[in-house]
Amino acid sequence: MARVIFLTDFSEEYARHLLHGIARFAQTAGEAWSLYRLPLSIRDKYGIEEVVKWARRMKVDAIIGQFYNTDNVDLFRQNGILAVAQDFKKRFTSIPNITGPHRLAGKMCAEYFINKGFRNFAFYGTRHIDWSDERCQGFRETITRANPAFTFSALRSNAQVNLWYYDPKRIADWIRSLPKPVAIMACDDNQAYHIIEACQQIEGGGCRIPDDVAVLGVDNDETICRLSSPNLSSLNQGVEQGGYDVARLIDRMLRDPDAAPEDVVVMPTHIVTRQSTDIYANNDPHIACVLKYIHEHIGQKLTVNDLVEQVPLSRRLLETRFKREMGTSLYDYIIQMRIERMTLLLCNGLSVSEAAAELGFADIKNLSRTFKHIKGMTPSEYRTRYAQVKH
Repeated sequence: MARVIFLTDFSEEYARHLLHGIARFAQTAGEAWSLYRLPLSIRDKYGIEEVVKWARRMKVDAIIGQFYNTDNVDLFRQNGILAVAQDFKKRFTSIPNITGPHRLAGKMCAEYFINKGFRNFAFYGTRHIDWSDERCQGFRETITRANPAFTFSALRSNAQVNLWYYDPKRIADWIRSLPKPVAIMACDDNQAYHIIEACQQIEGGGCRIPDDVAVLGVDNDETICRLSSPNLSSLNQGVEQGGYDVARLIDRMLRDPDAAPEDVVVMPTHIVTRQSTDIYANNDPHIACVLKYIHEHIGQKLTVNDLVEQVPLSRRLLETRFKREMGTSLYDYIIQMRIERMTLLLCNGLSVSEAAAELGFADIKNLSRTFKHIKGMTPSEYRTRYAQVKH
């Protein structure tokens, strides 16, 4: 029986999903794991040495926690305890990390906004924090590659000690200075919430959400996203699967102390659209109209002729304008958006055949080939990796 301490912020949905994944592994493996929750206040008030004392007193085998990089995490190994760092500020080199491909997260958010027709982009985050810096890099690089004419701005605080600190006036001044309409990615849902708060405090108009400012967070924390007004869109991550994977890693290393440690990678899965990004922005009103129609009818069998009927343009002129504005053909854009919708259905637990039927795909074999070309894996592989487990 494994005895594990969880040292984290239990108010965060991220931590709770990790716990769900650990519990699922224990149930699947048929083992009675003992999980002890230790508040971060123990570490902050008494230091990492006191956490080690608690771990020894409880006779635990492993600890998963949010550690500062100044913490002497080698103390755990010296006391026969396996330590795994939850993605917090900087990755550790001496112990495994629960981390993620954060540049990919930035890339996915940039592509999401680009597909909505935006030409002005901004990022808000915290400097010198790995997951924030790398999300910013992936976001900026994707925008720059898509079109050098796109605008980009970044505002990043240096609040390394207190991640909750922010300066509302500084944020509001920055938002006022951005060309509109603008698509803002925040490094996580908490920071996105701050953007929305700042927009609400700006007087004189020009900062309406989502008309002038579209806001997107990361983590899909339901509490934060629903409390936000308007409700916050966010990039969902496979955190529960990450919890399952870290439990499997701990189990393997406890059984074989000589096993090589490895990082656990939590993958971004899909973007959940809510009111804060529910808009299609483009300087060409006809293209904006077509984008809106595509997204509202993506579950149907759309054709280019259907789109031509929505605007006073010939097919050739519409295709030319769309290619110029969006950097891709109408047909390829529709296919890409249908595949994106399919990933959402698969994440929500539908089978491949059920998702295909709902979107009107008749040829599963051709669908699988197209899906793999866009996503790098088959629909079945994607579902196995990311489908939410129903409790």
